[in-house]
Amino acid sequence: MSFVTTPIYEEIYQFLVSAPTPQAILDFHASEYVQMRVRELLDKNRDGQLTPDERAELDQFEQVNHLVSMMKIYARKSLKV
Repeated sequence: MSFVTTPIYEEIYQFLVSAPTPQAILDFHASEYVQMRVRELLDKNRDGQLTPDERAELDQFEQVNHLVSMMKIYARKSLKV
């Protein structure tokens, strides 16, 4: 299985180097393109038609989603201080 780099990583890298504020982190959402790609992969997964590369791509989206969720938890905490 080959490693697939997804557009979400580029979006995350660009977002993080912009030194976002806690509020900007809370407001962050993936682009419409990335959201459409995730929906496409989820549909294919539901139908059992993912290729190994697509499975790897979906796994990357899941990892990034977890990272962003954790960033938002910490951002929310920092705003309550």
